[in-house]
Amino acid sequence: MTSIREQAWGIIADVLASDDPSGASMRHRLCEHLAAYPLEPERALFLHMQETRERPTAGDPAGTQQGSGTRSRAAVEHPGSFQRNLRISELLHNRMLLTAFQPILDLGLGTAVGVEALSRFVSDDGASADVWFAEATALGRSLELEFFAMGSALRTAEELPEHVFLSINISPAACLDARLSELLAAGRIPLDRIVLELTESVRDDDYPDVVAALAPLRVEGLRIAVDDVNPDLGAMSRMVQLEPDFIKLGRNVISGIDSDQHQQQLAGGMVGFAARMGCTLIAEGVEDSAELTALAAHGITLGQGYFLGRPTIQPQEWASWTLQDSHKAP
Repeated sequence: MTSIREQAWGIIADVLASDDPSGASMRHRLCEHLAAYPLEPERALFLHMQETRERPTAGDPAGTQQGSGTRSRAAVEHPGSFQRNLRISELLHNRMLLTAFQPILDLGLGTAVGVEALSRFVSDDGASADVWFAEATALGRSLELEFFAMGSALRTAEELPEHVFLSINISPAACLDARLSELLAAGRIPLDRIVLELTESVRDDDYPDVVAALAPLRVEGLRIAVDDVNPDLGAMSRMVQLEPDFIKLGRNVISGIDSDQHQQQLAGGMVGFAARMGCTLIAEGVEDSAELTALAAHGITLGQGYFLGRPTIQPQEWASWTLQDSHKAP
């Protein structure tokens, strides 16, 4: 079992092992952070992510210089694409990614019943996960990066309390990839603790294939969630085909639920739909106590958001996610 701290040390070791002259300044800054926090490598790593910025190699402003002092044909003809590919390859090779978890709480009890895994990339420019995935998609490497992130989430989740489920974001394309079942089988987290959270709309033509691909895993206990549901007739019809275990309601549904009658009717309709489907609603993006109270009053039992708990990489926080008594839903 690899801890967050051990992961951080592994990434730091890989960075410092490089002898590339262009990265000397970056390595020096990382060493300064380690000196300031010798017992907290994960904190030093995140400070390094936030404070450093990518700089091209001196004498090579386009960043196309190769280690041998020559440029490949691809680098000369497509320098931007070449450098972005190299950047992603280095990230994968050096395991420059950490997994943070955000709690999903039982709104009545105020205790964590699950977590959503969120990727945090270690890069000189502090680019967000959205930027990295967009870049990988543009280069045709989205699935490569997606499975890398999923593997990190599964390894890190070994330190989670055993009573919580693990929700991992996944695209429809990854559901159809043979690597999915191989990755889940190789992990130590039982399938009945894993929820695959579809982050993109499944095209109508792809629904039968996605349902068929996931069916064997669901028989073994795997569960499915659909993220940020748009409560229109077409989406509801497709939901019937997928038969998810969880439906996540985003801000488009829960924003203003404490005061807006239209939002209250919308949420009430989703509660009735979920009951008929036999699935559970998760309110995502809960921002304050008024929303929390209204959600519980409408029969929504699970919630997630900054008001309930922020994403964190700290294992000591994973075991202590509870709401204060004054924040529990009545």
